Amino acid sequence: MSDTVKIQAESRTEFGKGAARRIRRDNKIPAVIYGHGNDPIHVTLPGHGTMLALKRGGSNALLELDIDGTSQLALTKQVQIDPIRRAIEHIDFVAVRKGEKVTVDVAINVIGEAGPDTLVVIENQTVQVEAEATTIPEQIDISIEGLAAGTQILASELALPTGTTLLVDGDTLVINITEQISAEALEAELEEAEAEAGIEREESDEDEAAAAADEAAAEEAPAGEE
Repeated sequence: MSDTVKIQAESRTEFGKGAARRIRRDNKIPAVIYGHGNDPIHVTLPGHGTMLALKRGGSNALLELDIDGTSQLALTKQVQIDPIRRAIEHIDFVAVRKGEKVTVDVAINVIGEAGPDTLVVIENQTVQVEAEATTIPEQIDISIEGLAAGTQILASELALPTGTTLLVDGDTLVINITEQISAEALEAELEEAEAEAGIEREESDEDEAAAAADEAAAEEAPAGEE
C-alpha cells in the first residue's frame, strides 16, 4: 500500500523555462498540484528527498507536502525525466484528501515460473482500479508458478486488496501462457507466411557460401565408372 512521505515544499511565483532552469541548478524540482476545482499550486521541491520518495512510492507515490506551513496530500500523476541525465525535471500532482477514492493504473507483478516449454506473455502491464488515496496498491501480484501452456489469467481473477475495485472489464486478458515455439518451427512458419504472401527470400551470404562449397565439392568428386 502507498505510504505517505512528508516533503517540505516552497510555493513559487516565477514561471517559465528560465525559472525552471534556475530551480534545477539549485538541485530542486519544479512541480504543480491540480485538483478539487482550485487554481493550480506551483511549488518547488527538494531534489534528493523527492527522488527517494518517488522511488519508494512508485508510479502512484503519495506525498504529504508542507507548503508554507499548510499540509496537502498530493498523488503523483506525471513525472518528466531528462532522457540523458535521468534527472527529474518536473512533476504533476493531483490534490487528494484522506478517505477520497481515486482512479489509478497499478502495475502487474508476475511471481514464479510457468511450466516447462512455455512462453509467458503479459498482455497488460497495468490494470485500472479505484482505491482510497492513502491505500493504493503498489502492485498487483500474480503467481504463475507451474502453470501449463494454454492458461490465461483474466482481470476478474486478480486478487485485489480490500477496498480496491477493478475498473477494467473482467474479461480483459492480463497473462497468457502459451507453448514455447522452437527456432526451427518459427523459421518454418515464417517461410510459409512469406510463400503465401509471394515474397521470395534472398539468400544470405552464409547460404551462398554453403551452396558454392557444395558445388565445388561435387566438381572435385571422382567420376563414377560407366
